[in-house]
Amino acid sequence: MSKPRAAPRRRGGAHARRPRQPLCQRVRRALPAPGRIAAALLTAILAGGLLALINGPWLRVSQVAFAGERYTPTRQLERALASLDGTPLLTVDATGLAADLASLPAISEARVEPLLPDTVRITIVEKVAAFIWQTSAVRLVGVADGTLIGQVALKADLPADLAALPLIDDRRTESRNLIVGDRIDPSTLAAALRLSEVEPAALGSVATDLAVRLTNDDGFLLVSEGPAWQADFGFYPDADQGQPGSLEERVKDQVTAVRTLFSFEREEAIGWVDARDPRRVYWRP
Repeated sequence: MSKPRAAPRRRGGAHARRPRQPLCQRVRRALPAPGRIAAALLTAILAGGLLALINGPWLRVSQVAFAGERYTPTRQLERALASLDGTPLLTVDATGLAADLASLPAISEARVEPLLPDTVRITIVEKVAAFIWQTSAVRLVGVADGTLIGQVALKADLPADLAALPLIDDRRTESRNLIVGDRIDPSTLAAALRLSEVEPAALGSVATDLAVRLTNDDGFLLVSEGPAWQADFGFYPDADQGQPGSLEERVKDQVTAVRTLFSFEREEAIGWVDARDPRRVYWRP
């Protein structure tokens, strides 16, 4: 006589669980009524305390400390950060403030740190100076993209690191209006920096140094103080995108033309060289 077959077991039936009650119901059962009241009261107290700290007179900004600024004037920073004074420390938007500071001409990056109980510390990284653009009013410090980020008085001595940079003496009428935040035209800057690389020896000159000057009438000049002479290299039009080497080629041809002249005529006897067209170089005593 065969045994009756057992009813098939449902898959997973041995592991099925009844759904648990929501956490809030379990807490109500675990805490007696007075305990629930105390917990709610404590939550309200903590929330009120946090609001009091944020809006009360205790954690408010009263000090702002700067570090890393050189070209950015303190008054410019103070204007940019004026809204911080008296602001609740816990509500300071460090990211937004850092972005605002990075929009200033000289600043590449800024880090803003709120510090308890009442201080905001700001660390600034400024852009790297690449040249000095001198006008009749001031010496302006510029970076690689042509932006002017700082200034030095004409009569002041340049620090050693700035004195080592190319200096362009811009005597054009419009240069008097240049200020920090302006940008030198890319073609003009490229020509100025290229001419600043010309060594006296490349011209066949015994001079120890050459200055780069820019005027309304003559364009770019290379100027030697001893022996005293000036070489007019003229204006350089905007570079043709199809001929990226045109500026370099023209400068090389002009340098070669002046060197050829100095090989035939005594440098000390020459006061002015017209090298604007390297195919026809003129000079006068």
